[in-house]
Amino acid sequence: MKKLKITKVKSVIDRPERQKRTMEALGLRKVNASVELEATPQILGMVRKVTHLVKVEEI
Repeated sequence: MKKLKITKVKSVIDRPERQKRTMEALGLRKVNASVELEATPQILGMVRKVTHLVKVEEI
């Protein structure tokens, strides 16, 4: 399965609680923090909800 490198590029201040919890669930806490995750349908759905806050790269 493909892996994704997800980097947080914007803060979640003044964002809805749902987006804040999604970022936390992805493991992104600080700006410019990155995580590498498998490209499962669940992860892709979470990334789709916060695309304006993250940068996604395929590995």
